[in-house]
Amino acid sequence: MSGSLPAAEFQAIVRVAHELADISGPVILKHFRKAVPVENKAAGGAFDPVTKADRGAEKAIVQALAAKMPNDGVIGEEFGTKAGTSPYQWVIDPIDGTRSFIIGSPLWGTLIGVLRDARPFFGLMDQPFTGERFWSGDRASYHSVGGGRPQRLKTRPCANLEDAVLASTHPDLFEGDKQIGALNRVKATARLTRYGGDCYNYCLLAAGFIDLVLETNLKPYDIVALIPIIERAGGRITTWSGGDPASGGDIIACGDARLHEAVLTLINNA
Repeated sequence: MSGSLPAAEFQAIVRVAHELADISGPVILKHFRKAVPVENKAAGGAFDPVTKADRGAEKAIVQALAAKMPNDGVIGEEFGTKAGTSPYQWVIDPIDGTRSFIIGSPLWGTLIGVLRDARPFFGLMDQPFTGERFWSGDRASYHSVGGGRPQRLKTRPCANLEDAVLASTHPDLFEGDKQIGALNRVKATARLTRYGGDCYNYCLLAAGFIDLVLETNLKPYDIVALIPIIERAGGRITTWSGGDPASGGDIIACGDARLHEAVLTLINNA
């Protein structure tokens, strides 16, 4: 929440975040559904893709931030951390869902989050191909299409896992008996499970179309921007142990706090 901050200061952050999304979108789209080279950042047989679109978008965002918010720090997926002197850090994932991006699927987005004194303060997810944008206000979250009139987001009630729609990026991202067992227990009870989506799943949860997102091994830039969007739409998001999700790790997000408690119990009691 904006808390004791003057409204003008919070709105300045919101304005800059939208400007950054306006800047980064065209940089990404010129490579989307094109024959763009794909590099692998991972070693040991793993696959962690990166493209010119990822690096170009983050570079454009960081350059713009240096001009617009020169005292703020930056944490970026591709170019690392830049220290600042203000209480704010901008946490950037230029393309969350690069695997989807490289196969031409639109289930990816640009994440722009802001930490204030190391706490999630503001978040925005931009999908420039579909023209969709999701972001947090100081007390609510919003969605727009094509720059149109913002619509308020609201999670939907769902107290029971038997009635819930579960989404996760991919079952192969769950490793070891604990993670795989937890996914299987939740999936066996949920009404419907769908894979794929990355950051898009969390925004659909905030919009009331998904009830539960379960993920593992996330980094801060994967999740910081999404935390305020979910919480201010009425949802709850934590680690699997019920802790602070801002540092990433194993993450559970629910639209209904009652469902969140039920799933936490299920995944932690084999």
